[in-house]
Amino acid sequence: MSELKRLPLDEAIRLRWVLRDIRARRFIVSPLDPADVQKLTQMGYVEIRDTLPALTTMGMDEI
Repeated sequence: MSELKRLPLDEAIRLRWVLRDIRARRFIVSPLDPADVQKLTQMGYVEIRDTLPALTTMGMDEI
């Protein structure tokens, strides 16, 4: 079961958009909330590469 499905709906939607922003590299123009990035990192969806967030395989599968 997806980790995001266990969260309240509004939080799951917001975090899915953060995943999409990371995939599209929109964070360069519009900064991400560090708390969201940290939460997604703890869930295994995001990792930090060269100081920038990047999706893991799990993160790609989630979106």
